[in-house]
Amino acid sequence: MSRIEIVDLKQNVLDDNDEMANKTREKLKAKGVFLLNLMSSPGAGKTTTLVKTIELLKDKMSIGVMEADIDSDVDAIKIAETGAKSIQLHTGGMCHLDATMTEQGLDALGIDDLDLVVLENVGNLVCPAEFDTGATKNACIVSVPEGDDKPLKYPLMFQVADVVLVNKIDVLPYFDFDMEKFKENVALRHPGIPVIPISAKTSQGLSEWIDYLSNLILS
Repeated sequence: MSRIEIVDLKQNVLDDNDEMANKTREKLKAKGVFLLNLMSSPGAGKTTTLVKTIELLKDKMSIGVMEADIDSDVDAIKIAETGAKSIQLHTGGMCHLDATMTEQGLDALGIDDLDLVVLENVGNLVCPAEFDTGATKNACIVSVPEGDDKPLKYPLMFQVADVVLVNKIDVLPYFDFDMEKFKENVALRHPGIPVIPISAKTSQGLSEWIDYLSNLILS
């Protein structure tokens, strides 16, 4: 019986992606551009948080945003209204951005005059965590209505994240969400990672997030 060659496609794809991601990081560092990969499940408040972040940072630095989605340009329009440079990336049905897609987006956006670029990844807690985009840092947003067990259900997302934002804390009294338990669950996946409770609606906690992000970008 002849032997059949088995090719581990996922491993090969991830290896190629990591190589491209590292090249992207080197290019961004040389240009002095900070790339933030913003991830969350749908409805957690990525775009609303991003709009507030831009409003609080736009007088300090030049900001560009790449809005990734399977379809539509709704979020890109919202971002453009803040005055930030904005483009929409359609993934053609894919549930994540990889390093090659990110590189294409950066070329289309144009980064020579920017200090901060935010990649708002596709709403998903699984696929985006698997692919290195070449970002300087990864941020994950979880909202109170989703529950405090998300780190247990989606471990990789919290392992690759550099900071976790807990959004919609203005509705904490109405949901069975234990903030301390959530922080313990996050620590199980990624010890020492910052967890910042915020409300993009009321702006509660945003000053801590802005200080954290500003220090990373300007350091």
